[in-house]
Amino acid sequence: MRRVIAVSALVATLLGVSAPPAQAGQSTDIALGLASFAVFNQVVGPFLNPHRYDGGYHRRQVVYKTVPQEPRVIYYEAPAPVVYVTPAPPPAYPTVVQYPHGRYELRLQGAQYVWVWIPAVPPPPPPPPQ
Repeated sequence: MRRVIAVSALVATLLGVSAPPAQAGQSTDIALGLASFAVFNQVVGPFLNPHRYDGGYHRRQVVYKTVPQEPRVIYYEAPAPVVYVTPAPPPAYPTVVQYPHGRYELRLQGAQYVWVWIPAVPPPPPPPPQ
């Protein structure tokens, strides 16, 4: 039996010495190492600490005590008075700009306002000579 233990200790020592040093060159290597450590803990953990995982059989009895409480006092505030404010009238913009030879009128076309040019009516011809 001592020989088996000595041989297994010797093999473990030789494997530990001959293993290359760990290198974490990339972030994916680190992530894989952490993931393998997490899986190892989940597989080996119940064997190392078994009483932590058999909680389904030994349940604690929980006792709830009711403590008499005084009724809560609720304060209601009066709602703020509603104030209606009429909006100020829009500034009076000219909708017609007059020129000697015509005028621009602001008109609603579809969903937008457009300035439209309307030429002035030409003056009547002079009366015929008599």
